Amino acid sequence: MKAVSLPRIKPSLPFLLRGLFVAVLSFASTAVFAQEGSAAASESLITLPGIVITITLLLIPLVAALLLVVVKANALFKSIRSRKDTEEAARFSEYLKTLNVEQLNALQKDREHQDYHLNNRELAGPFSPEDSRGLLSSISERANIRFIEAKRRALKRPGIDPALSRLILWFLGTATFWLVFGTSVGEYVGIKFVAPDVDQVSWLSFGRLRPVHTNAVFWGWSSLAMLGLGYYVVPRVGNIQIHSLRAGWWTLVLINASVVFGTISLMAGINNGGGEYREYIWPIQLLFGIGLVITLYNYVKTVANRKTTEIYVSNWYIVAAVMFAIVISIVAYVPNYQNGLGETIIQGYYMHQGVGMWFMLFTLGLVYYYLPQQLNKPIYSYSLGILAFWSQIFFYTLIGTHHFVFSAIPWSLQTVAIVGSAGMIIPVVSGTTNFVMTFRGAWHKVAGSYTLPFFIVGIIFYFTGSLQGTAEAFRSTNLIWHFTDFTVAHSHLTMYGIIAFFLWGGIYAIVPRLTQQEPPQLTVGMHFWMAFIGMMFYTVPLMWGGTMRGLMWMEGAPFIESVVMMAPYWLWRAIGGSLMWASHLVFAYNMYRMINPRHTVNINDAAIERLNTKDYELVDIK
Repeated sequence: MKAVSLPRIKPSLPFLLRGLFVAVLSFASTAVFAQEGSAAASESLITLPGIVITITLLLIPLVAALLLVVVKANALFKSIRSRKDTEEAARFSEYLKTLNVEQLNALQKDREHQDYHLNNRELAGPFSPEDSRGLLSSISERANIRFIEAKRRALKRPGIDPALSRLILWFLGTATFWLVFGTSVGEYVGIKFVAPDVDQVSWLSFGRLRPVHTNAVFWGWSSLAMLGLGYYVVPRVGNIQIHSLRAGWWTLVLINASVVFGTISLMAGINNGGGEYREYIWPIQLLFGIGLVITLYNYVKTVANRKTTEIYVSNWYIVAAVMFAIVISIVAYVPNYQNGLGETIIQGYYMHQGVGMWFMLFTLGLVYYYLPQQLNKPIYSYSLGILAFWSQIFFYTLIGTHHFVFSAIPWSLQTVAIVGSAGMIIPVVSGTTNFVMTFRGAWHKVAGSYTLPFFIVGIIFYFTGSLQGTAEAFRSTNLIWHFTDFTVAHSHLTMYGIIAFFLWGGIYAIVPRLTQQEPPQLTVGMHFWMAFIGMMFYTVPLMWGGTMRGLMWMEGAPFIESVVMMAPYWLWRAIGGSLMWASHLVFAYNMYRMINPRHTVNINDAAIERLNTKDYELVDIK
């Protein structure tokens, strides 16, 4: 018999995937019995948790790789097409330089003739109707009904290094992902207050998902968004390029990796367990800390090489915030002195310094740049900014233990924390006064801006939320509100009402300047009002219910009665949280519209623009 040689088939990726899928199905359909008649005989291997986790872990990188290939191919195609159009525009620009004035004028007239189109009003004429005798009334020249007021578009600024723009957009893009992910988890956790038996899965239990929510929005959303906006501010106010783009990319990778690994470990039940907001185990938090060290080096080198004489107040706040974040992380994760009450004291220090000396200090530095930029006027008082800076450093570092009033911590240490909380009135009032007075003479610009309302809300809650924290610190009020939902409302009023709204204002201010693409003004308005109203629905009922609950405890009412009493307030919490979560989806859509390229290069316009303008990044100050 003559041997027949079969052709060799080169396996492709879809072929391998289909083979893997068939193998998995075959494996799933085969039941392996340890002993006939035993209770485990009817259980298939596919239902074992270890097998499920293994298959899931195998499929995740495969699916991610396929998605990455599609995204990269699409981006490469757009990049090649844009580069070809830009090169054609450059060649056309060089050709235009060889023409004389008469030839250029002839080309311009020819283009005007080609661009001319009828507007269907030729018989009516281009002039507005006149009625000197007053015979007509209630004339409307608009055929459509305007539901929203048109806002001012972003002003075109001097060009920024495209490589730095790409880094900033990656920071803000990944921050947006963690915002949606973290608040989706928070939405699910909020639903559990109304329907606690919605699932029976250990990975989705309240005790595991709650730290997933807080850490994702803290280290993923807020931290990455702050750093991204900071990479624009730090070199801009120093009139110099960022020291190292490579360092920025390393920071981006390390922080995202820490949040990914931290989320998986928390859901698997692997956590630090030592205190709130430091649930990540130390090897994972170390990745975040290394990213901060790299960022500090990058920022400090940029400020040191600045071309301006003074260090603008924004860089004071931003660099100091990164320094404090590193110190706070080291203090919180060194275990030598964390025994008994020592751990409680360190927990109070870490928790409050993380909010005030990392998130608040960094964000205030951003506001000192983006708010004057949007108003197109200088900050009201540089001295007030410095006063707020140093007074916040002095008082805020003392107030951590006001969360443990009436505890076994020494009474004197509690009193120092209360005095420090009262002293926070100085930086809060001076900072708020500085921001509000910057608006003086420019309040009319709010109606035409879609960024300034975010800053106004942030300023309002910076004042009210911060002073609310001072009010909570006193022993008489702490006796009522501590351990109640009032504290939950306060934390959202500050981290959401201040930090998130300030970050959104900065993002809407800068991304259109980096991409030359505006977000839809209707959806920006939807994002603002849904987030603001949702926050009110969330915080006000919890503050009211938390106060009533504290009073019930003081009267000695059974604990379960306070739980039943809080049920309707938790329902309002779920409603408000749902509005907030939906607003984040709208924000993610706005980010997509601002980042995703929608226009093609017009060779004629690009050539004329290159001919008439000079491409520059910074002003050279001698």
